[in-house]
Amino acid sequence: MLTFEYEFPRPAVSVDVVLLAGPPAGLHVLLIRRASEPFAGAWALPGGFLDEDERLEDAARRELAEETAFEFRGPLVQVAAFGDPGRDPRGWTVSVAFVGRAYEGLPAVTGGDDATEAAWHPLGALPNLAFDHDEILAAALAHVDGAP
Repeated sequence: MLTFEYEFPRPAVSVDVVLLAGPPAGLHVLLIRRASEPFAGAWALPGGFLDEDERLEDAARRELAEETAFEFRGPLVQVAAFGDPGRDPRGWTVSVAFVGRAYEGLPAVTGGDDATEAAWHPLGALPNLAFDHDEILAAALAHVDGAP
């Protein structure tokens, strides 16, 4: 097998999932409480790092299931990539965000893997979010609403 090494630094790649549920007038977003630093104890979108040779959407579904015990079978739509310097204190990380909509009410969830808790939060009463997840959530909501 031929290998090639770049002389240039490369970022880690992660995925984040904005999963919405509930009626249009009372939408909720699924959040997890982080078990580890950075931001231990803070609320965040479900997500994590890609495994080697893993497709982006597969990573998003895997992380969502690992952290919330909910296997979402509906469509996940890629929203945008987020890679501003400093967005992750662990190092240079680019995250690809996905959005999905669960139409069956508020599915049961529970924290798992590196999440101590998972819960649905009303969009109008969100806690402070870790990383740049407020920016990711805003981009996902604009995508769903059809805004630029």
